[in-house]
Amino acid sequence: MRTLLSILVVLTIAIKLPAADTNAPALSKTNASPVLKIGTGEADKYYDQVMIVTGKVAQVTIRPKIIFLNLDQPFPNSPFTVVMFPGKYLAGVKALEGKTIEIKGKIKNFHDKPEIVLDNTNQLTVPGSDMPIAFQAVTNAPVRLPSTNAPPSIQATNLPEIM
Repeated sequence: MRTLLSILVVLTIAIKLPAADTNAPALSKTNASPVLKIGTGEADKYYDQVMIVTGKVAQVTIRPKIIFLNLDQPFPNSPFTVVMFPGKYLAGVKALEGKTIEIKGKIKNFHDKPEIVLDNTNQLTVPGSDMPIAFQAVTNAPVRLPSTNAPPSIQATNLPEIM
């Protein structure tokens, strides 16, 4: 009789416990949704989300404190911009002009236009190309040329060309 009573108590408790949802996906890194690949015209729908944006570099603008890669159309009509800040720039960044690139990162809204800030060379790829992508440090300090017979006032810098 005690055994029967014990079984009934266990069954009653088991029935009242919520059942685990077997159809729900397991929470693991392997089930994380893949990063979507989108065109530049869709980027404004994905602010604050990590995406891969694909577009053709229509314009490379190099300024002393910032570099812009305007995709698909030149500024001010560019639907998407890749931004690089001081301290780093891509070696041979001008060679990207006219090339189709993929940039991965969190899309930010800057003056109602989507952009991704390039922090790492792994964020940018040139599909179908063996073009090496590497950061090169930029300094504003002048570099003296070796003394030949040139006057000491001639100096060179390692800044990229300014348009």
